[in-house]
Amino acid sequence: MSTDDRTIAAYLVDAFTDDPLAGNPAGVVPDADDLTDEQRQQIANELGASETAFVSTADEAEFRLSYFTPETEVDLCGHATVATFAHLFDRGDLETGAHTVETNTGTLAFSVDEDGTVWLTPNRPEIRPAECTHERVADALGVDVASLRDVGADLPLSTGDAGASFLLVPVNYFEHLRDASPDMGAIADLSEDLDVDGVYAFTFDTLDAEATLHGRAFAPRDGVPEDPVTGTASAAVSEYLVREGALDADIEEVVCEQGHFLDRPGRVRVDVSGEVRIGGRAVTVLDGSLLVPEDSDDDIIEV
Repeated sequence: MSTDDRTIAAYLVDAFTDDPLAGNPAGVVPDADDLTDEQRQQIANELGASETAFVSTADEAEFRLSYFTPETEVDLCGHATVATFAHLFDRGDLETGAHTVETNTGTLAFSVDEDGTVWLTPNRPEIRPAECTHERVADALGVDVASLRDVGADLPLSTGDAGASFLLVPVNYFEHLRDASPDMGAIADLSEDLDVDGVYAFTFDTLDAEATLHGRAFAPRDGVPEDPVTGTASAAVSEYLVREGALDADIEEVVCEQGHFLDRPGRVRVDVSGEVRIGGRAVTVLDGSLLVPEDSDDDIIEV
């Protein structure tokens, strides 16, 4: 160990769940002011979560968050945001009520309820028609094209961007989504051509009677083959369903269940009564420290 190395606190927090070892795990580094982007990237790779959030001092908001997958920086991550602020709330460093956070997508509002539920308001999701065929999408997902065409007349293929962008793919029945055999190379190529982060396939067939839909998210372009529970995709698909008239007019909250095929079940609450808000709880499951080398070009981060 070099005398220039230093130790920082790091956590793994399971988001969009009340249960440990479920939902979507996120790395959380609460004191990242002095970390370079290269060090953040190395730390995210070392922690191995789909995304790690780094908390630093903001210029105007209360917090600044940056997000890194094991391979790249992303502009916004819903589950890592929920994980971060749920963790800070649980340890007494954040009060209930309204707050602000700076991200690469701009300054966003979030709030914390008395029970620890974190609500993030991303920028209003942008929904656009997708210039691709059902055949190509079906081949990439490894499903029969009929399972997409069956609902495609009423719910067209579209892209949705709520800070992270996804191709939104309606699937007719749960078993077809369950039995999908995704080709990660084809999904990465499709994502590249559409300039989205990944593909979010969903069905209205659900395991929980209280859920609105069941989703699966694939983002190999960002180094995440399948994401357990995806907040930004849930926000995008909820806005899409509202615009397409696919929900009852009196529905104020969409519940997106996800992660069951990875043994990481969780759910995202999406408030659609006004501005779209992503809501969820989180559980801190690992409390540790990382040894961070000063010269990250040649050294390796050790746990």
